[in-house]
Amino acid sequence: MPETRSLPVPDGLEGERVDAALARLLGLSRTRTAELAAAGLVVIDGVTVGKSDRVRGGAWLEVELPDPPAAAVAVAEVIDGLVIVHDDDDIVVVDKPVGVAAHPSPGWTGPTVVGGLLGAGYTIATSGAAERQGIVHRLDVGTSGLMVVAKSEHAYSVLKRAFKERTVEKVYHALVQGHPDPLRGTIDAPIGRHPGGAYKFAVTAEGKPSVTHYEVLEAFRAAALAEVHLETGRTHQIRVHFSALRHPCVGDLTYGADPTLAARLGLTRQWLHAKRLGFEHPGTGLPVQFTSSYPEDLSTALARLAD
Repeated sequence: MPETRSLPVPDGLEGERVDAALARLLGLSRTRTAELAAAGLVVIDGVTVGKSDRVRGGAWLEVELPDPPAAAVAVAEVIDGLVIVHDDDDIVVVDKPVGVAAHPSPGWTGPTVVGGLLGAGYTIATSGAAERQGIVHRLDVGTSGLMVVAKSEHAYSVLKRAFKERTVEKVYHALVQGHPDPLRGTIDAPIGRHPGGAYKFAVTAEGKPSVTHYEVLEAFRAAALAEVHLETGRTHQIRVHFSALRHPCVGDLTYGADPTLAARLGLTRQWLHAKRLGFEHPGTGLPVQFTSSYPEDLSTALARLAD
C-alpha cells in the first residue's frame, strides 16, 4: 500500500527547493523526490507544490510514497548476435548487439545481456540487485559494443570499484552530425534529468559532473566520425554532450538528429559503438584490452556517407 509521510519543515531548510528539502528529510535521491513532486504527490500546508517551489520553516509537509515497482527478474534466453569476446573464471566480455538491454528493468520486455548469458549456460556473480547480477556497467539498448560482466563475486567487487574510481578505459566511436570545432576537445558539462521528463537527460546546472573527451578521426560532407573517451559514465552521456554542442549522434532522434540523414544512411538507431574496453583483470591484476568491429548497420552507414 502507498505510504503517506507527514512532517514539519525544520527552520534550517527555510528557502530550500522542495525536491532538495525532501531528499534531506526522507533520505531519498534528488531525482526520486523531483519525480514525486512532478506526480503531484507533495503537499505543503494543503497546497500541491512542484519540485522547484521553496519551502518555509514550520510549514507542514505531506508526501505520498507509492509502492515501488516490482523488481524485474532475469530469465534465461537465447540471443542471436551476442558474441563472447573473452571468457575465464572471473569475467566474460560480450559484444552486445543493438536492441539488447544490459539487464531487465520495469517496462522492458526485450532481450538482455544477463538473460542471454544465463541462457548460454554461464554462471555470473549474484552480487547487487537480483535483476543486475554480474552487471558492473551498462550500454543503452540502441548502442552496440563491448561490455564486461563479472562471473565471480571477487571480480564484481573489483570491477565496480574500478568503474567508480574511473580507472577503466572506455572508448567509443560516434558518428556525429556536422563537424565539431575544435576537432579535438573536451566537453565538461553536468548532466541531469531532462526538465521535460520521460527517460531523457540534458546538460543542466543541477546535474552531475560529466566529462567527455573526443577527437575527430574522419570528416565527411554531412558528418564526422569521432573517437570518444569517457572520463565519467552518466546515462546517455555521449548522446547528451554532442547534442548540447549541436552535433547529435547521427540517427539519434531522441536528441535532435536529422531524421532525413538517418533515413538516407539506413539507420534506425544512433550511430554509437563501444569500440574499446581496457582494465586491470580482477583475477590477475594484469592490464587487458578488448576491441570490437562495427556491426553491419554502422558500416553500411559509413560506406553510404563516403559515396
